[in-house]
Amino acid sequence: MRNWSSRTVPTITVFEQSPDRGQGLARDMPVRWALEEVGQPYDVRLVSFSAMKEATHRARHPFGQIPTYEEGDLVLFESGAIVLYIAERHAGLLPQDANARARAITWMFAAIATVEPPIVQREAAMYLEHDKTWYEERLPLVEDGIRNRLDDLSRRLGNADWLDNGFSAGDLLMVQVLRRLSGSGILEKYPTLAAYVARGEARPAFKRAFDAQLAVFTGQATT
Repeated sequence: MRNWSSRTVPTITVFEQSPDRGQGLARDMPVRWALEEVGQPYDVRLVSFSAMKEATHRARHPFGQIPTYEEGDLVLFESGAIVLYIAERHAGLLPQDANARARAITWMFAAIATVEPPIVQREAAMYLEHDKTWYEERLPLVEDGIRNRLDDLSRRLGNADWLDNGFSAGDLLMVQVLRRLSGSGILEKYPTLAAYVARGEARPAFKRAFDAQLAVFTGQATT
């Protein structure tokens, strides 16, 4: 996390105490990562869970969540939309070729709209339904849905390093989505996808973003 005096430096809103306990899974992580990839400095605003539901924050994010992104008079919410905004205004996350650019954006939507939903369903089932009578029957069905997506994704990725030639915002979001399966034992069954995630995590920009988010959890960050 950095302090910058220029008014052009964007500000993102993040958890004061992230429920992911510094694992780099909170929704500000892809935004941090995108900003680090393009070399854009940023400031952060820490918000508590109670403050997220207050009118001041809801003016930025109508659903009372994080992240938000502020740059001058522009205020954005939804991590995918923010990453797309960053990628369209800075070199490095979208190809110059129009067709390749369109494919990269398609992968961004695929990560959020197709691959992530069953993963989030699994998380919701584990945290919210573990004491329900139907939990033991429901969880395998949810995990089957995840494996169906991973089967398709693994087949498409093949032995390539990235989804469509060079690294793009599509890979950034896809890697971040797949990281939500860490420790589940599911991703490990797909060696090519596990290696794909590891390549994303090895990027210097990812490491800087991860460390910045972790510093908030450990109380070592400065604002």
